[in-house]
Amino acid sequence: MKWYISITLGAAVRYMLMNSDYAVTIQNRVEVATPLNSWKRAVEGAYLYANGTNPYDSDLYHQNALVLVSVWYLFQQAASIIAMTFIQLEVGTILMLKVAAAVFIKELYSKQLKRSRSFAKGTKELQISKDDLEYIPYYVALAYMFNPYSILNCVGQTTTVLSNFLLALFLLGTSYRLRIIACVALALETQINIYPCVLIIPSALFIAEHDKNKTLSIIATCLTFLLAFLAVNGAAFGIIGDWSFLDATYGFILNSRDLQPNIGLFWYFFTEMFDHFRTLFLCTFQINATVLYLFPLTFKLHKEPIMLMTMLLALGVVFRPYPCVGDISMYLSLLPLWKSISKFMGHNFIVGATMLVTSVLGPTVWHLWIYSNSANANFYFGVTLVFCTAQIFLITDLFFAYIKREFCLKNGMHITIDGKEARIALE
Repeated sequence: MKWYISITLGAAVRYMLMNSDYAVTIQNRVEVATPLNSWKRAVEGAYLYANGTNPYDSDLYHQNALVLVSVWYLFQQAASIIAMTFIQLEVGTILMLKVAAAVFIKELYSKQLKRSRSFAKGTKELQISKDDLEYIPYYVALAYMFNPYSILNCVGQTTTVLSNFLLALFLLGTSYRLRIIACVALALETQINIYPCVLIIPSALFIAEHDKNKTLSIIATCLTFLLAFLAVNGAAFGIIGDWSFLDATYGFILNSRDLQPNIGLFWYFFTEMFDHFRTLFLCTFQINATVLYLFPLTFKLHKEPIMLMTMLLALGVVFRPYPCVGDISMYLSLLPLWKSISKFMGHNFIVGATMLVTSVLGPTVWHLWIYSNSANANFYFGVTLVFCTAQIFLITDLFFAYIKREFCLKNGMHITIDGKEARIALE
């Protein structure tokens, strides 16, 4: 009963804010809406499409063709319930996250049981308990349901609501090892925002865990994703009638053409960049946002694809050119899965306080810069830089806590060197 009350409350909060005087203000916030997910741009693109104009001929619309058709259909057939559609997508995301988390935590618990004989004595507090199997899925769902970032994302009616829905569907398909569902969901999400494409690696590793021929399973998953991605783009070609959407979507993201301020790191850097250096640093930034961390993390975490998935999802959000608060809410909701390593996360308060302060300070500094003319871009970028730094601290703290826990499970909580208690430190 408490669960259904929570779902209803989460939906009610979103509905009330979407029908309040704050809705328009939230929709216009640069922390919520970007050139890639803006509802205003989506509506304008749908209007152009309905009137026989290719929306990709201008520099206004940069979302994929399936979103274009979906928005057009909503306005044609269900204009009065658009707000409810966003809320329904959010509820679907929450439910799928809960179910996926239940499967993931059972998998982690099952692996723990197989390794339990190798654990050192006195490490029970570091292990996943049976109670966690029941409560952690609810924690994951609640972490998304009542996260202020996800609420703002829904109220702002950004297409990131759809992205999070597809990511939740991808996690659900992966958890049940439903290769086609996982790959199709990820292909659709990759067409919206290319950076989640790296998640196919941890998904393939997870799906292959129970297969006899793991290599063949991994190849099959990657090929299924590739075929689904090509099919999705083929469908977009069928809708538009040409390939203009490729440059307006993928090309726009990779070239970071719109330097409108957001909570990321690209906009300020490339505003100040000399043109003859732009290509070099653009390639550097894009490699950093895509494959730079993929190979070393996969090498280290290939036996723990769930952690690998969490890390890659978070890193992709921090380093992409057009992040928004809705993207952050997705990976934050997965953190309760790692309750067993929370003992070793030493920066929780600092990270939480920093993200809270910068979340409040960002709109304040924006007002001083844009409306009061008493600040400049440096002030706002300073806030976003600290905000991104806090996220990086969170990700590195999570990773190092995982390594610490693995070490302590094998060697015990108390290790002495020359009669003195040793301390594990990050060098």
